[in-house]
Amino acid sequence: MGGPVGRSSMPGEETRSRVRRADRPGGDESRDEGRADSPEGRGDAAGSGDAPARGRSGERGRRAEGTRRGTAGGGSRGRSGRRAPKSGKRRVLRWSASVLAVLILVTGGAGYLYYEYLNSNIKKEDLTLGDKQMADHKANAAGQTPLNILLIGSDARDSAANQKLGGAKETFGATPLADVQMLLHLSADRSNLSVISMPRDTMLKMPKCTAPDGEVFAASTRDVQTNESLGRGGPGCTVATWYELTGIRIDHFMMIDFSGVVSMADAIGGVPVCVDANIHSRSADGKGSGLKLEEGTTYVKGEQALQWLRTRYGFEDNTDLGRAKAQHQYMNSMVRELRKGTKLTDPAKLMNLAEAATKALTVDKGLDTVKKLYDLAEEFKKVPTKRITMSTMPNVYGTGVNSGRVYPKAGDAEQLFRMVRDDVPLDGKASQRKKPEEPKDPSAPVGEIAVSVRNGTATDALGPASGRAGQVADQLKDAGFGRTSIDSGNVTGVARTGILYPSADLEGDAQAVAKALGVPLSQVKRSTDVSGISLAVGADWREDGAYPVSEGTEKTPESAGALNGEEEACMKVNPNYTW
Repeated sequence: MGGPVGRSSMPGEETRSRVRRADRPGGDESRDEGRADSPEGRGDAAGSGDAPARGRSGERGRRAEGTRRGTAGGGSRGRSGRRAPKSGKRRVLRWSASVLAVLILVTGGAGYLYYEYLNSNIKKEDLTLGDKQMADHKANAAGQTPLNILLIGSDARDSAANQKLGGAKETFGATPLADVQMLLHLSADRSNLSVISMPRDTMLKMPKCTAPDGEVFAASTRDVQTNESLGRGGPGCTVATWYELTGIRIDHFMMIDFSGVVSMADAIGGVPVCVDANIHSRSADGKGSGLKLEEGTTYVKGEQALQWLRTRYGFEDNTDLGRAKAQHQYMNSMVRELRKGTKLTDPAKLMNLAEAATKALTVDKGLDTVKKLYDLAEEFKKVPTKRITMSTMPNVYGTGVNSGRVYPKAGDAEQLFRMVRDDVPLDGKASQRKKPEEPKDPSAPVGEIAVSVRNGTATDALGPASGRAGQVADQLKDAGFGRTSIDSGNVTGVARTGILYPSADLEGDAQAVAKALGVPLSQVKRSTDVSGISLAVGADWREDGAYPVSEGTEKTPESAGALNGEEEACMKVNPNYTW
């Protein structure tokens, strides 16, 4: 994994070949990222656990000498040179075995207690707080299913450590925000890993969420910034929000906070990052993370690693999009460092990492033990670095009151979500996948299939596209579906086109409708909310013509900014933040 980390990816400049190690941020930078730039008065934050873990020195078992050495010949012989009776030797061996057995039992007990101690460090929450049941995965040809993990970075100022690292005293104890959201998709055959970041400034509708204490947060009627989902009952609402937007089943979540980032970075021993110019993320009015680095590659750890992950002002166009790219580069680099293994051969360092990880994480109840986390890590280790692809949800800027915020880009965003739903690798390389099963009940003749079509093309920023239900109904009629009607009473917007059917005997009919229009079969769902086959034309199909996201389309949109796991890139520094 990974090549030499001492060289910058930008050739021809001697200064970039130097690798610097820095445990603390340079200069007198403030720890506050400047939270006043968000609509809630909360600005840049993108960290994510608890206070840095301290290494524990384990008890070492002492060796017991099981035999005495004689003075003659250096062995266990008597004065005559003859061997000692076998019975004595057997007694010594039995005694040695007993001591060994006790040591094993004592060590095993200590190991068990330490295991339980690590388990007690892990904080647990409900997986989802939404009221919609997530769809099951579809297995591939070998019967394998993918794994989707939502990584959440909380900006909570709920502890002394987090307040010290996060700054912004006016937000101490305030409702936390999910300022980092990354979906990790591990393919069914474990051959590749795809990551999708959602910018924290993404505007969308929130689903209904019910907190563990019973408090109900109604579905939002206005556009809400996605990072507010964490304040609607906890990480389970962030999971529900992702599912509402993407239709991607979330199997687990892992949440980490400011101090967790610092403790994990310290336990790893540093991660190399690169900038194409000197950077100091601090503006005249106090905005910025305080990150100060020289041009080239630097190993960052502790608070400086947190600054890198939080930096917005100073990278590219000073937006959350540049920050997401910097986070991708950090994650790729961290994976390369861990897979080198050079920092994890020392048992004490391994214990430090184990304690840091368990104290740093809040997880769903399906990942509530060290063994479950270890098993998950073993699954991720199966993926070669060259098959890891980082991406950002394609997006467009809003207008008016939401100027500066972003919305999912119609077509491109749905294409990225569909590829993950269908387990298509984002690196463009083939993956063994099972085609959707044919329904047990074949479809009726198309002329006998009744279909209700409605216009669901409205978005948070746009009203329904005129006439779309009628245009799609005409396409179905041209394909022979003579019993097609228009539902004009429901214009509720949906992100992607979908076909619902109420019972198993209509599954084949619904799939026949999808095939006629080129809609992926993964978007055909059974639902008790309909009494017959219902086709909702979504925001991904606002224009007349063929459905834009067909089953055969398997190319990652360029707007996703895909980054390969082996690519040692440098972040572009904004000219206004150099020194």
